[in-house]
Amino acid sequence: MKKIELVYMEILFQCIEKKNRRLTQSWLSKVLEISLSTVSHGLKPLKNMGAIEVKKRSLVVIDPKKVLYYWASQRNIEKDILYCTRVDASVRQIESQMPAGVVFGAYSAFKLKRKTVPADYSEVYVYGSQEEIQERFPAVEKTPNLFVLKKEKIMERYGAVAPWGLVFVDLWNLREWYAKEFLTDLGDLNGILE
Repeated sequence: MKKIELVYMEILFQCIEKKNRRLTQSWLSKVLEISLSTVSHGLKPLKNMGAIEVKKRSLVVIDPKKVLYYWASQRNIEKDILYCTRVDASVRQIESQMPAGVVFGAYSAFKLKRKTVPADYSEVYVYGSQEEIQERFPAVEKTPNLFVLKKEKIMERYGAVAPWGLVFVDLWNLREWYAKEFLTDLGDLNGILE
């Protein structure tokens, strides 16, 4: 994930999960452990499209939906895939065998957050360590159904399940037909995007 994507992820985490739309650039820089210039660079397109308003001592998120869709259009999930393999087991079995410390993404994250799914799915996406997961699930030369994505240090703040913004953005970028069903079910993320 690009460093500016970390900025978008944290902004959306604050808006959606924390119900906080007022932040500062210096706080984002400190929390994300990235330079202030990178934060400023990431905010520029959001400011230009009216998604945020930058004030002297703070920034206010005016339209989280614009932030979300902008990030979704910029995200390249395939570049973050460290490892993929085929596991001859159900998604429930694959998910239950994940090592501690992984962050569930996409379909699994949706299921863990909502306790239901709008469609059956057959792929598991997790953010974690390639080595640890590869030990449990060796490489198999068949159509993969387990994808390990690079886990950024900041993701530890969010727990074992990706924040809603990242779940949406990853689903937006997946090719499986049922990704659209999950996105439709997400709707406006409980009114926060309106």
